Amino acid sequence: MTREEVEVESYLSTETMMKELQTLLKELPYVYRLINDNNPIITQITADSREVKAGALFCCVKGYTVDGHDFAKEAYAQGAVALLVEREVLDVPIVQIKVNDVFRVLSFLANALYSYPTNDMHMIGITGTNGKTSVTYILEEIFKQNQARTALIGTIQMKIGEKSYPIKNTTPEPSYLFNSFRAMKEAGVDHCMMEVSSHALEEGRIRGIDIDIAVFTNLTQDHLDYHPTMTDYRLAKERLFQQLGNRYDPQYPKYAIINGDDPYADYFIRATSQPVVTYGLTKTSDLYASDIKLSATKTQFTLAGMVSDVTITSRLIGRFNVYNMLAAAATALKSGVPMSDIKAALESIPGVKGRFQSVQTTRDYSVIVDYAHTPDSLKNVLETVQTFTKGKIYCVVGCGGDRDKTKRPLMAHVGETYSDMTILTSDNPRTEEPEAIIKDMEQGLETTDYVIEVDRKQAIHRAIDLAGPDDVILIAGKGHETYQIIGRETYPFDDYQVAHDYLEQRLGD
Repeated sequence: MTREEVEVESYLSTETMMKELQTLLKELPYVYRLINDNNPIITQITADSREVKAGALFCCVKGYTVDGHDFAKEAYAQGAVALLVEREVLDVPIVQIKVNDVFRVLSFLANALYSYPTNDMHMIGITGTNGKTSVTYILEEIFKQNQARTALIGTIQMKIGEKSYPIKNTTPEPSYLFNSFRAMKEAGVDHCMMEVSSHALEEGRIRGIDIDIAVFTNLTQDHLDYHPTMTDYRLAKERLFQQLGNRYDPQYPKYAIINGDDPYADYFIRATSQPVVTYGLTKTSDLYASDIKLSATKTQFTLAGMVSDVTITSRLIGRFNVYNMLAAAATALKSGVPMSDIKAALESIPGVKGRFQSVQTTRDYSVIVDYAHTPDSLKNVLETVQTFTKGKIYCVVGCGGDRDKTKRPLMAHVGETYSDMTILTSDNPRTEEPEAIIKDMEQGLETTDYVIEVDRKQAIHRAIDLAGPDDVILIAGKGHETYQIIGRETYPFDDYQVAHDYLEQRLGD
């Protein structure tokens, strides 16, 4: 266990959360059967046998590659006092709760053990293909400006106040989530922003979370290695809005905040029974931006519609960030934050790690790192770069292995279309051969005017070597990530640091 994981484990300790099993089961609305009837004290709920501690209820979840029932004996040996199962596990002499769907029941029991923590917090769930992370961090700044206590869960990390913790998935599994929410509640958090992935919605990882505001950013091709079609992908995202419920409570209102300019907007509007607030770049939206002026160092626009016209000058660059700021502003307004605090936050936020992040250099060209890993997000970023580039644009881009293969030629095509030179390289190849991934990408190219450099570090160096005065280098795909997955191993790798170190090295050339 790493030092960071130890810190998380310590902060999210379940020692103070103890309930008799029978007490928990009284709150369970599902039919179940007890095997080896007993009433132990439950101090932890987990589906990961490696995390089991004394007093644990171990949940035998059937996964895609492993079956939790096969780890029940190991969990018992480590101190588990009860099992949640779909079939009886022989030779494990502890109480077993047999249900039809372990993963579904897990959410209810974890929620009950940690005393329904999201019922007393303002929960904001953000979904969409692009922009989720940026919107969570913009909201964090807005709520801080409003003197509120915040927490967030997302792609980069989990934060509770000013403390940060590593995270395994954009949206973690239920027992970890509810334990985290309990820690947030104890820390006095007012607002929690969480990114909600389509995988999490499809698998039911957010069941039982009392979402107050659901935000939709956009929908473009991604994750078609997991979802059979774009329709399936969209339907998974829609569940967040369906789960806002059908009841309207004027004392505790819920809202759906939706990008009105997105082609899929109407689907998400129809998916919810709650009041809808739209945002966009035209007056047809409830909150809209007009008079947009973009440059290499700032973005200026007028915020209008729900509020009297307000001019915003922000260091967040690009039209896509205007959408992110609109989403955050609409959410904050419906959370009761005054426009003065929203304006102050939008104008003070410096940026989000790995999102259009400039690598500081004394050279007469620019280097930008961005997480763009879908065709649409890469197009948006390159279009923004085009608005201020006087020289050439170099695009370093790769695609992940064991993921949606259909977007590989699309990514390369976008790079070729919107930059002067595309350098194809590795992203996280995982168990695929990097050369094979690049061959898939090449299918989207119409010319031979591109470079292949399989080693990502060398690809970044190559782009820097090629750049001249007024040029811009975009290093796309990994953004905030500080690792590269090759085979089944994870190695340290940070696009920003690699570029920064090479730029420093070249100062001595």
